[in-house]
Amino acid sequence: MSEKKPYSTTASINSIEGALTRLENIVASIEKTPPPLETLIERYEEGVKLLKICQEKLTAAEQRIEIITRNARGEAVLQQLHQD
Repeated sequence: MSEKKPYSTTASINSIEGALTRLENIVASIEKTPPPLETLIERYEEGVKLLKICQEKLTAAEQRIEIITRNARGEAVLQQLHQD
């Protein structure tokens, strides 16, 4: 009997919150009742895809972050976040 997933496919997850929730559900189900090896491998593959979604969303968010600074005249100026 297969476990019901809150999402039909990983592709249907379009938010970091959704991906994290699904990852938490996968971990909880594995911890509760360890599945057969084949199912475990499938869950691992899904988890890797979800992790990639999270990384992409975080990278996009970091690129959008702007820092408000003051210029020589005391005016607020927006600057892109620079990663060192």
